[in-house]
Amino acid sequence: MAPADLSTATPADGWDVRDSISHLAGTDVEATLSMTDPDAFVGKLPQVGADIDGFLTRQITDRRGLARGEFVEQWQAGFDALLAAFEKVDPSAKLPWYGPPMSPASFATARLMEYWAHGQDIADGLGVTRTPTARLRHICHIGYRTRGFSYVNRGLTPPADDVRLELTAPDGTTWTYGGEGSSDRVTGSALDFCLLVTQRRHRAEVDLTATGGAEEWLAIAQAYAGPPGPGRAKR
Repeated sequence: MAPADLSTATPADGWDVRDSISHLAGTDVEATLSMTDPDAFVGKLPQVGADIDGFLTRQITDRRGLARGEFVEQWQAGFDALLAAFEKVDPSAKLPWYGPPMSPASFATARLMEYWAHGQDIADGLGVTRTPTARLRHICHIGYRTRGFSYVNRGLTPPADDVRLELTAPDGTTWTYGGEGSSDRVTGSALDFCLLVTQRRHRAEVDLTATGGAEEWLAIAQAYAGPPGPGRAKR
């Protein structure tokens, strides 16, 4: 295939392919700093929190002037540094982040989720269909674990009751989460659940059935840190 046009628009409002990659590259740098120098990372939080939109914008604009080769090389170098940091970090550490502190295992899952979600934007922009694999289980896991956060992030009280997930994996098996006796249930496609909790598809476009109070959650589900996302409009 010919190299993709980095200026191709994606479904993320105002972002092209280069912008999506720039965001991933910039966040890799921040994630590496959290693991290698957590005090320095925490020291940046007040400044970043005071202008989160400006911070995210600079991740993109600071890389727009790079030639294609330099852009890709810089992204690869940052990703390699991220992997090296994961190899050395104490597995019992609590890593600071823009949401609650996380263990390295949860931190790695969050990076996988971010890459998958923004990768979906790139795939949609380029008209590419990705083949889902068992790695989606990482996204399902973090989607389930962030149920309470989805409520708190919007100033709402999380439900006291558990929710049961029964999701059909790409290989046809079933992945389950939550108590088997819960009346709040979500059943359907694991891929579509991932697309919904990362807010890459509108609720009406996914093959998911909700019962009890689970529908309320699906309307606000958000697996990533940051302010409440608006979700995607129906295509």
